[in-house]
Order: sequence, then structure tokens, then C-alpha cells
Amino acid sequence: MESATQKLGLILKYFGDFTDAQLAQFAALEELYKEWNAKINVVSRKDIDSIYLHHVLHSLSIAAIADFAPGTQVIDIGCGGGFPGVPLAIFFPGVKFHLVDSIAKKLKVVDAVCEGAQIKNITTQHTRAEEIKNRKFDYAVSRAVAPLKDLWTWAAPLLKKDHTKTLPNGLICLKGGDLAQEIFESGLRPKMMPISKIFPEEYFEEKYVLHTAK
Repeated sequence: MESATQKLGLILKYFGDFTDAQLAQFAALEELYKEWNAKINVVSRKDIDSIYLHHVLHSLSIAAIADFAPGTQVIDIGCGGGFPGVPLAIFFPGVKFHLVDSIAKKLKVVDAVCEGAQIKNITTQHTRAEEIKNRKFDYAVSRAVAPLKDLWTWAAPLLKKDHTKTLPNGLICLKGGDLAQEIFESGLRPKMMPISKIFPEEYFEEKYVLHTAK
């Protein structure tokens, strides 16, 4: 595990108690994404060498505010190449993640990464979130996909209502920049946490986790 530990120093700086299997899965992500990104570009070229900071740790900011219980069902809306869903699935092996995207080739990368890293708790679907019928989830997650107003329109019909949990069922999304206008236009009142308060790294300045309860 030494090589994995060296690679994952950034994650281990903020999280502990991973099993050897989880560490191996996290460690596998870099090579798998580099290999597949050369074929199908799902991560920007300038980001691929900083995958653990810009993508994996960024995704795990959701894990820092949401302690998903085993059996929880989470949909990742517009998952792209698998963020935040793939890192979260490794972090929460007892949680079921359903990753959806309207672009099939991006899901091909997700499926290949899951196979290569032996991630068993992810399913994928080539569709738009608004086309999903007869399924309900505890949480929806998303990263930089659409304005909050649109995300909520897509997510709300897919969410079970449950306010008994520490973190009520709802939408958890990762966003950056000045969000005042976007939040105003959504008509919502999300709880907002600066990621730089969770992970004091320069990269996370002006990046936020937003939670909107169902």
C-alpha cells in the first residue's frame, strides 16, 4: 500500500479509516483516467495531472458534509466522466450510486473506470434526468452541470422526502464563483458551505457545496 499511500497523500490528509480495498480503488483512478482521457476527453488536459485535488478531493467535499448511511440511493445528474459519483462510491461502498448523462461516450469512461477499479456500487444510464420515471432517490448530487434552478427542476421529482436524517434528503451540488444571482433566480434557500473551510487549499477558494432539502 505504500505507493497508493504516497499517491493519495492529499486525500489521507483529510480522511482516514479507509480499507486497503478503498485505497487501491482511489490509487487506480489516476492511471485509468489518464488512459481513457487520451481516447475520450472527459477531464481537461490541464486538470488531468491534478486529478486528486481538482476532481477526487473536490468530489469528496460532499462526503465531508453528508454521511450517507449504507443502503442510501444517490443519483449523480450529468455525471460527465464520473465526478462526483465515482469518488463518492469509493468513499461509501455501502451506498448505491446511479450516474446519468446525456452523452454516451462519457458513460463509457465511467463504466471502464468502475471495471478497472473494481467499483461495484455504481450503475449508469444514458439519459437526461428529466426523462427518468418511476425511480426515487435519497439524494441527487451534481457538479457544475447547470444553474441551480434547472438542477432543482430535474432533481426534485426524483427525490424521496425525508427530514428525519441529520442531512435531509435533497440536492447536493458543487458550484463556484459568485452565486448570489443564481441562487436568487432559483427561488431556493440552499445551505452553502465554502469548500475552503473543509479543505484549506488555495484551489478551493470561491468553491462551495450547496444543499437544498426536498
